[in-house]
Amino acid sequence: MKRAATLSVLVCLLAATAAAPASPDAGSGANAGAAAQKSRHGSLLDSVPRSGVLKVCTTGDYRPFTHLDPADGSYSGIDIEMAEDLAESLGAKPEYVATTWANLTKDVAAGRCDIGVGGVSITLPRARQVYFGEPTREDGKTPIVRCADKDRFGEGTLADIDKPGTTVIVNPGGTNEEFARENIKKATIKLHPENTTIFQEIVAGRADVMMTDASETLYQSKINPELCSLHPEKPFTFSEKAYALPRGDEQFKEYVDQFTHLATHDGTYAAYEKEWMGTS
Repeated sequence: MKRAATLSVLVCLLAATAAAPASPDAGSGANAGAAAQKSRHGSLLDSVPRSGVLKVCTTGDYRPFTHLDPADGSYSGIDIEMAEDLAESLGAKPEYVATTWANLTKDVAAGRCDIGVGGVSITLPRARQVYFGEPTREDGKTPIVRCADKDRFGEGTLADIDKPGTTVIVNPGGTNEEFARENIKKATIKLHPENTTIFQEIVAGRADVMMTDASETLYQSKINPELCSLHPEKPFTFSEKAYALPRGDEQFKEYVDQFTHLATHDGTYAAYEKEWMGTS
């Protein structure tokens, strides 16, 4: 009888604990903000339609996925169009929150925005801070060169590229530089800090090759006819791009996953890619 009474008390205590609202301090580090946001407002699946605003973190510096026009402050790109569609599906309008690559996932985790978009690659360190939704596309590092030099680089293998007399240009601090440092030993590596002008260095002959995401090489070869992407269909590496979402909000993640799944299977996302990259 005493054991039964003890178990009864324990069950009651567990039930009361489960029913108690989550503390705003639940979680730690980057997840504390998101936990507090969800505790205050419930799922974003409900709060975004109520407010009529979907807050979207984006860097604005990575075409074809996100681009900020400094003249009028407007955003454009594949993932910007997707964000517009997502907001519309929720009866809301997007409100763009400027961020940097170093802070994008931190801003999502802290609740400064509801979603992070703009060619965001899934990485394990980022996945410790945020959920990633269903991938929008596969990607990977591939070379882009002057079309006049295509024969010089043969099949575009690393052995074809990594030779004395070749200058490989990279933007510092990201996965492009990391890949170049790991694989280029004989060619010269040249750092160029400005993402918006780096491809003009190849056009002008001040560099020979850049290895970046295949999606970016397709876009750059479209807007710069002098440049050719080498084997974008068979990149050196594998990665996936997806949208960054607050951890803990399962309902919102399920909705964004379903939205993305439909868009990537009904031709919507492919149409945006074709518009920006000329892909079929």
